[in-house]
Amino acid sequence: MLMRDARGAATMNGLRLEDVLRQSSSRRTASSESYEPVRTEQAARTPAYVYDLDAITDAARALIAGFDGTPHLVAYAVKANTAGPIVKALGRVGCGAEVVSGSELMVALGCDIAADAILFSGVAKTNVEIDQAIGAGDRGILALQLESVEEIPRVVARAKALGRKARVSIRVNPDILADTHAHVATGHDEAKFGIAIEDLESAFAAIDSAPNEIELVGIGCHIGSQMTKVDEYVASAEVVLGLVARRQKVRALELVDFGGGFGIDYGAGCPAKPADFARAVAQLVRQSGLGGLRIVVEPGRCLVAPFGVLCASVLMTKQSRSKGITRRWMMIDAGMNDLIRPALYAAKHRIEPIDALPAVEGTGVPMRVVGPVCESSDDFGEHAFCEPLPSTVVIRDAGAYGYVMASEYNGRALPAEMFLSGGKVVAVHESRTREEWAASRIF
Repeated sequence: MLMRDARGAATMNGLRLEDVLRQSSSRRTASSESYEPVRTEQAARTPAYVYDLDAITDAARALIAGFDGTPHLVAYAVKANTAGPIVKALGRVGCGAEVVSGSELMVALGCDIAADAILFSGVAKTNVEIDQAIGAGDRGILALQLESVEEIPRVVARAKALGRKARVSIRVNPDILADTHAHVATGHDEAKFGIAIEDLESAFAAIDSAPNEIELVGIGCHIGSQMTKVDEYVASAEVVLGLVARRQKVRALELVDFGGGFGIDYGAGCPAKPADFARAVAQLVRQSGLGGLRIVVEPGRCLVAPFGVLCASVLMTKQSRSKGITRRWMMIDAGMNDLIRPALYAAKHRIEPIDALPAVEGTGVPMRVVGPVCESSDDFGEHAFCEPLPSTVVIRDAGAYGYVMASEYNGRALPAEMFLSGGKVVAVHESRTREEWAASRIF
């Protein structure tokens, strides 16, 4: 987690970020696989993501504690951040995984997440991906999440071809519009996700007609992302529990999946904490008389976003005057290719100096922070900085949907990633060089 030391410098996991960014990734200690926290004369390696693995696992433990002993599985939404050190760290504290592609499934299994702790979601799975899910482990993954009635005969056919029974869960579209950005609202009637409640009986009939090939183990939903209040989540949970109770009268289920979407504080506040969501649905399940079911939740953002930052160097500043208005820009070497959320969702991220305290609200020089990409949308918004202006800045709350959504647009290599634990840099994922990028395009 980002903190400040006595002189105001930004720190994570007990290390000054300015020192972390100047480490030579080739230097390891003789006694371990960690990287030496030694400051060198080399320039800061930017743009670069830095993650605090210990804070990530602490967040997972706090969420798990919220269930207060109710049977559950915290299935980390791997799409939020696919980095192996993060997936492994969450697995070690008891998390499973929710994946949305065959590649993510390979990452989860490769990071020692057990097949029976993995759920596979997605509206357009390929036959190869269905085969991966059914064929994993001793009896396939925990559940292949069905998002359309039309998907069922495809799963039946693949299970028959593999000689295995597919374990499936139905993702219901409860027609609830979450109070979040339109691009991440997934539970309303115009969304591509899930099976409409009106189509559930058709889905049940299709599943029940192939008992040797497919087994319904759960029902769930996911109404959206970055929810800051519990009430909408509880409303969707109540809908799902009603459907579960209806199905239980016909055949027993193993789990109920309430999805994820727990929000974080990007600077404007977030009343609900992840554990509040866990406590609310655990209480609902106990009160419903369905306490024998295992609760599944699929958090992603809340476990990683606050504990990852994107560091950038300030390349230059610019000032212009037009129609009596003076405008100031700060040009940094990180752009929308590194963090697309502001361009895609109009997301707001706090940006602060790395080597000094941030400006107090209402003070400092207001500057528009922009990246090097040749697009007007490469814009991180207006932020205030004290004089003298910083040479490096940190973009906060960038641990989720940052690197995983990055691109090499404009010929800009993907940023480096650095992982901290126990006061050390324990892993580094290097960026490609310009020469390597250019060579990949010359053929």
